[in-house]
Amino acid sequence: MVLEWEGYQVQCASNGQEALDALRAGSRPSLILLDIMMPVLDGEQFRREQLRDPNLASIPVIVVSAARFTDTIKVTHYIHKPFEVQELLSAIHEQFAPVG
Repeated sequence: MVLEWEGYQVQCASNGQEALDALRAGSRPSLILLDIMMPVLDGEQFRREQLRDPNLASIPVIVVSAARFTDTIKVTHYIHKPFEVQELLSAIHEQFAPVG
C-alpha cells in the first residue's frame, strides 16, 4: 500500500462497524481514511457514531469515496474516486503540517 511505502502505519477495517469496534477497543489512529460506501455500517453512519463519542470525535477524517455525502459529517477533506495518489498524500501531509 502506498501509505506504508510513505512510512505510515496502516490499520484496515472491512466495514464501518469493524472500524468503530476497533476504535472503541482502544485503537487511536492519528487520521481516518473513510469510504462512504461500506457494508454493515456505511461511512456516514460511522462518522456520526464517531462524533457522538467524546473519546473518538477529535480523530480527523478524510473521506475517499466515489459516493456523494452530506457535509454534516464534518470531515477534514473529501477526495472523490478515482483520484491521483498525490492528491491523497497532499491531503494527509496538510493534516499533519505544523500550524503557524
